[in-house]
Amino acid sequence: MSTKPSIPQGTRDFNAATIRKRNYILQIIKQVFETYGYQPLETPAFENLETLMGKYGEEGDKLIFKILNNGLNNEKNIEKAKAGFALVLEGKNSSDITERALKYDLTIPFARYVAMNHTKLVFPFKRYQVQNVWRADRPQKGRYREFTQCDADVVGSNHLLNDAELAMMYDDAFNKLGLSDYTLHVNSRKILEALAQVCNATDQLVLITTAIDKLDKVSWDKLQIELSENGLTAAQLKTIETFISIDGNNEERLAKATHFFAGNPIAIKGLEEIEYVLQTASQAKIKVDFSLARGLHYYTGIIYEVKAPPTVKIGSIGGGGRYDDLTGLFGVNGIPGVGISFGIDRIYDVMEELQLFPENLETGTQVLFFNMGSKEASIAFQIMQSLRQKGVSAELYLEEHKLQKQFTYAEKKNIPFAVIIGSKEIEQNYCQLKNLQTQEQHIVVLDNLHEFLTTQPGYHQ
Repeated sequence: MSTKPSIPQGTRDFNAATIRKRNYILQIIKQVFETYGYQPLETPAFENLETLMGKYGEEGDKLIFKILNNGLNNEKNIEKAKAGFALVLEGKNSSDITERALKYDLTIPFARYVAMNHTKLVFPFKRYQVQNVWRADRPQKGRYREFTQCDADVVGSNHLLNDAELAMMYDDAFNKLGLSDYTLHVNSRKILEALAQVCNATDQLVLITTAIDKLDKVSWDKLQIELSENGLTAAQLKTIETFISIDGNNEERLAKATHFFAGNPIAIKGLEEIEYVLQTASQAKIKVDFSLARGLHYYTGIIYEVKAPPTVKIGSIGGGGRYDDLTGLFGVNGIPGVGISFGIDRIYDVMEELQLFPENLETGTQVLFFNMGSKEASIAFQIMQSLRQKGVSAELYLEEHKLQKQFTYAEKKNIPFAVIIGSKEIEQNYCQLKNLQTQEQHIVVLDNLHEFLTTQPGYHQ
């Protein structure tokens, strides 16, 4: 019995036109990465489960796709498997069931790589990475279960110039993509830590930052109920509300925050770091946003989140921050780092909605050689190969069909030029070149075909 074909929810197939547009985005971003001295790296699609678990907070850990061990149906392992599944149903993990998982992001695998290779690397070590990651999230617009992350990180340096350069990399990339109306929201985990101190709730830092991170999805009124149920007092909630309500331009926000924290050393350090980034990366469209928290708990300093142009209703299209002891999770201390990520899938959706892709991206084959018979097709094939050797994308229609069917094929594939070589053309060493967009037709000597074709309007290398 046949099965209706389908794909898992939260995943997608990409056709040629979509891939070309995605590659256009990636090529521009990679070019920016290389300009700033970053080099490529790839890590496996899946990691040991212990590498990932406990690194993303309680909410993040729930979204990790775990891989079942082989041989669970083995008679000897059935009882272990049953016991393991019972633990999983309780929200725990069992090595009898799973020991590996698809990677949730690129940062933790990168930290694992640095920890494994720190004696061989030259610091500061700059790397960029473009690979798929997986999250067991609820699919919705702009949120997928399989998606591409595009990261740049530098480790082995505490200098804030790295943080400022990352802001400039965002600015360079988004301007080149035509998304100059983006906004880079900036905060600091140091400031959030100071907020917990001011509230006399340092033991509730994770709870507070997790709640603040939800503010773009959940109202403050609802979050107050959640925080209250977890033990925060009315006075503490009022303090948090006052902080996240700080407004004005960047200078005014920093001044109000300085007054709010009244000399708290951790907060002052965080505010100074933000001010340095603002001054050094003054070209970037930075907005100080004290309601920004970032849900990942490995951040220790500056944190970033990129908002799309306001005309597009979508979540963040990038984010990142400083993590000064991430490799310490793997027993290698003292390697600070900072990194950013581009949300390729969401950037694609934004550019598609705003119609920012160049028109010629969807053009693949430039020339279709018509099939005028077996002898003529054989000669056309040789001529086509000579064009291919010179970088022209060309193909030969394989069947001896009527001309109209071959024209229809070219039209459906958006092929801009057709070359017709019949017996008469072979005898006299020429071809007919037709521009299928303008309907202009030319007689071209075969030896001059490449030169003539590449100068025609509508031709794209």
